Amino acid sequence: TEGSPVLSRLNLRIDQDDRIALLGKNGQGKSTLAKLLSDRLPLMQGKEVKANKLRVGFFAQHQVDELHVNETPLQHMISARPDTQHSKLRAQLAGFGLGPEQAETEVGRLSGGQKARLSLLLATLDAPHLLILDEPTNHLDIESREALVEALTRYSGAVILVSHDMHLLSMVADRLWLVSNGTVKPYEEDLEAYRKMLLTPTKPVSKNAKPKEAPKPKRASRDEVLALRSEVRKAEARVDKLNEMRDKLASKLADPALYEDGKVGELEVWNKKYAEVMEALDRAEGIWMSAEEKLEKASA
Repeated sequence: TEGSPVLSRLNLRIDQDDRIALLGKNGQGKSTLAKLLSDRLPLMQGKEVKANKLRVGFFAQHQVDELHVNETPLQHMISARPDTQHSKLRAQLAGFGLGPEQAETEVGRLSGGQKARLSLLLATLDAPHLLILDEPTNHLDIESREALVEALTRYSGAVILVSHDMHLLSMVADRLWLVSNGTVKPYEEDLEAYRKMLLTPTKPVSKNAKPKEAPKPKRASRDEVLALRSEVRKAEARVDKLNEMRDKLASKLADPALYEDGKVGELEVWNKKYAEVMEALDRAEGIWMSAEEKLEKASA
């Protein structure tokens, strides 16, 4: 509700070379923490200590929709850096995969990946000491995702990363924070342990919860529970299958021979297949999480 804290009891520290991934189910407050750290949300209580002249860059999936659709990427760059030579701005755009043709194309006609690359470039123009990324790969194809991994690896500042892309998290993050039950704590296990934790239904226990005199909901029958367990297994198998397909496509797209002259059409086909698999994976993970929640409620 309005005025109620989403997160509390926070005691966190971010150092200059940290690469931190925020883990947690949807709706737990990962994006809220990202906005808090980037000064897009005010603290309701407590104290935040920052280094002098700290520059923070922020990139979220919604920023793609905030671009001016009737302006070109070059015009966006000119607005952000009016005193910089256009040739340098074009070079920066090219460094983010937006060549001469894309630089002069209205944003409304660009692909999702091209828009995302422009938004990311605009977010990092000031060479921030801390870069916060909220679902940065949602609009990106395989080439752009790998370029992002490479850019974040070279980046010398701190990174806070919110993403469902386990490949990105495994390549970039060296620390994990778990956002759960209204607070944030370091997660000492690895990503594989986190994945297994998601697969294990747990019944939340609140220390402040008081027993209420209310009729107990009808307990799910054994057949219903068995059916839900089957649904979870099928959903998990689907996610595993799509992860396997994604890895195979990523290996194919990593082949230098695919980028030789005359194979542009073939490359586009493989990129399209990869994008389709990633979309299917996002949907499958949503179905899997929903099935887990149903099973958890039925087993409570």
